[in-house]
Amino acid sequence: MNEIICPNCKKAFKVDEAGFADILKQVRDHQFQEELENRLQLAEKDKQSAVLIAEANLKNKLQEELAKKDKELIELRAKTEKDLAEKLAQKETELASAKAKLESAEIEKKLSVTEAVKKIEKERDDLANSLSSKETEKQLLEKSLKEKFDAELKTKDEIIKLKDEEIALRKDMKLKLSTKMVGETLEQHCETEFNKLRATAFQNAYFEKDNDSSGGSKGDFIYKEHDEHGNEIISIMFEMKNESDTTATKKKNEDFFKELDKDRTEKKCEYAVLVTLLEAESEYYNSGIVDVSHKFPKMYVVRPQFFIPIITLLRNAALNSMQYKAELALVKNQNIDITNFEDNINKFKEGFAKNYELASKKFKTAIDEIDKTIDHLYKTKEALLSSENNLRLANNKAEDLTIKKLTYNNPTMKAKFDELGKSN
Repeated sequence: MNEIICPNCKKAFKVDEAGFADILKQVRDHQFQEELENRLQLAEKDKQSAVLIAEANLKNKLQEELAKKDKELIELRAKTEKDLAEKLAQKETELASAKAKLESAEIEKKLSVTEAVKKIEKERDDLANSLSSKETEKQLLEKSLKEKFDAELKTKDEIIKLKDEEIALRKDMKLKLSTKMVGETLEQHCETEFNKLRATAFQNAYFEKDNDSSGGSKGDFIYKEHDEHGNEIISIMFEMKNESDTTATKKKNEDFFKELDKDRTEKKCEYAVLVTLLEAESEYYNSGIVDVSHKFPKMYVVRPQFFIPIITLLRNAALNSMQYKAELALVKNQNIDITNFEDNINKFKEGFAKNYELASKKFKTAIDEIDKTIDHLYKTKEALLSSENNLRLANNKAEDLTIKKLTYNNPTMKAKFDELGKSN
């Protein structure tokens, strides 16, 4: 809540932020209207003053030239009259001499007088014609100066009319355009300017809106260009910023540098360019193409009239460096080939070592199994040898077995065998 004191009743009352902003907007709009009317009145006064000064200067110049011409005509007339008087006096002298001679030669006198009169009349006519031509020249000069003054006055009126129309147009734009509409108008302007030259100067270029906002933000336009082999020549991330003059919170160009650099990095563009109408009174940004690489790498700030020139400059610089890029790419590919060759050798070594280790384990296991089998066969051999010895002993015992031995110490068996012997 903000507390406001009424200037009439000196009573304090409170308003919320929305009401305070509305009151502040009304005051600003009123001040802006008054300032605009004052500037229009000053422009009108300047126009009238300029017209009056131009008229006065032209009149003074015209009067000076007329006075100069009058003076020249007076001097010429005086000189002509003087010459005419001298010539008339001379002719009178000649006439007097001729009259004196006429007494002796009437015919010669008449001829001389006739020739002299004709000559004087011719000179008089020539002088009259000269005066008439000077007068005509004076009139033509006056007419020319008047037409020149009228043309200059008409030109100034047209310039003043154009300025009035521009002021009215600017005033109408300030009243009608919103911040979003102004921004879209700047984007459309840049896109139109590029499309005018796309078919002639940028045939292999890609210039479209950035619609990928997967990283949380996006720029306005992306410019990319490749050569006939598919190698990238240049890539630029563009951001267009503008705002209406009636916007309450004015932003600075520097407020958008960090986000623009982030978009350039995420979209893998080489350069970043901010096309802006913000800070319209700044001499720093109005000086032309501004390099802000000391804050963010490969970033430039331009006004809309430098939109095409910045693309041309960066593109020409990139074309000049294409040879070095190609050589670097070749060296990089060679290094990649060497690295891949080393990786393949290492993979072969690792695979061979792994297989050797597995084979060694299997071979050792087989040897152990063979040893176990040999040991088992050896034991079997010993068991067989032992069985053979026992069989030999049994055989020997069987061969040594006789009836005598069977009946030894066995009277019953002895009696049985005796009976069997007797019966046989």
